[in-house]
Amino acid sequence: MPYKEREIVKKYYSIGEVAQMFKVAPSLIRYWEGEFDIIHPKKDKKGNRRFVKDDIEKIRYIYHLVKERGYTLQGAQEVIKSGEEQGFDKIAAVQKLQQIKDFLISIRDEFNEKSDT
Repeated sequence: MPYKEREIVKKYYSIGEVAQMFKVAPSLIRYWEGEFDIIHPKKDKKGNRRFVKDDIEKIRYIYHLVKERGYTLQGAQEVIKSGEEQGFDKIAAVQKLQQIKDFLISIRDEFNEKSDT
């Protein structure tokens, strides 16, 4: 069986990378950090924010509530406070489905590469 390199998974993401994931401006991520007390990125010696997967999932939940579901910031804050666990369970499910989708896409691409040769 041929050697297959493992995909490199980053542990920390910059604010620019996180903003790019959601197609928003970095200033919006900074603003949400101030408005929602569930977002706590680590900061390096220079003061640059370093987001981990958990931070990104919380931002994904806020993005879902505000941008996709149409909640106001206050409404999203109330949803988070009243049903925080329920929302994060949904995030975990969405994340798992995204991982499965990415895996299936990689298999498809690998299959297409082999069929081209």
